[in-house]
Amino acid sequence: MARGVILLAAGGTGGHLFPAEALAHELNERGWTVHLATDDRAERFAAHFPAAAIHPTQSATMGSKNPVALLGAFWKIWRGVRQASAIIARIKPDAVVGFGGYPTLPPLYAATRRKVPTLIHEQNAVMGRANRALAGRVDAIAGGFLPQDTSAIGAKTVTTGNPVRPPVLEAAKTPYAASTGDQPFRLLVFGGSQGAQFFSDAVPAAIALLSEAQRKRLMITQQARADDVARVKAAYATLGVAVEVSPFFTDMAQRMAAAHLVISRSGASTVSEIAVIGRPALLVPYPYALDHDQAANAAALAAAGGGEVHPQSSLSPERIAALLGGLMDDPERLAAMAAGAKSAGRPDATQLLADLTEAIASQKTVSDFRKGTHA
Repeated sequence: MARGVILLAAGGTGGHLFPAEALAHELNERGWTVHLATDDRAERFAAHFPAAAIHPTQSATMGSKNPVALLGAFWKIWRGVRQASAIIARIKPDAVVGFGGYPTLPPLYAATRRKVPTLIHEQNAVMGRANRALAGRVDAIAGGFLPQDTSAIGAKTVTTGNPVRPPVLEAAKTPYAASTGDQPFRLLVFGGSQGAQFFSDAVPAAIALLSEAQRKRLMITQQARADDVARVKAAYATLGVAVEVSPFFTDMAQRMAAAHLVISRSGASTVSEIAVIGRPALLVPYPYALDHDQAANAAALAAAGGGEVHPQSSLSPERIAALLGGLMDDPERLAAMAAGAKSAGRPDATQLLADLTEAIASQKTVSDFRKGTHA
């Protein structure tokens, strides 16, 4: 017999849905029945999301300053609240857990109106707008990087970390082994769909400035947009560097584990995976992120000694070449960075998030939870 029902709510993007999916698997294993509320894009995830049912719920973004558009958005969100309220009345969840994105507003707001225990999870070091709107109403906040402190938000925050994929946990078993002398040096470069173009331009130009001896050591894996793959490959071919270039790698966790150095953007999932696996990184926050959350995420890893943060505006090819060449010749520094990154990793994030969910479902407070085994 099921222990009870948990309703998860998440925006229709991977960044919001992945931690929700990780929690759903864990809760299912613990005997809970899980439901998912998301927006009209839900059909794309119905095949693999481990939920008893997926409930499309209306919502809208509120980014427009046009009064008519704003009114329309509020009306759509209110209709979503009524939809969510009906769903909650029918499935009677023991708790509702939100993962960010505007589709979480109606279910979480409806739950707080009906006095159902609520929890939100924030991946980033800077809280997103939907979660900010809900933070004052919910019972608890699980933070990927958010601090536990005495502020109004910090007082109800538990730093659980961000759930990572099973292949990442497997890759984390591979210890870091520095490259010394003339041994091969594996460099991993990736930036996500929005952030890869800068690396496609800057990194090959930087590699061209390294010494011939350094270029001979390099084995590069680089993610690039489909439109850029051919020219990036051509740039490296003229340099005689061993390279794999692709828009997508299905075995990214293994490639990260094999890397001696990572150059990447600093989205929450990326930083969490680098930390769990424990690899040194040069982090280049995406400069056009609305809330500058990537800069804050990168700073959290840098504070643990696991990476260096470099604004994109400061990274000429000459600067990248100096950074990369210096680190290639300093294996002790890279090993220390790898250890620092590992110290910041939270491989147990999914379990902690499930523990907190169960505590909130049983109407325990964050203070009670902290005083328990996870204090």
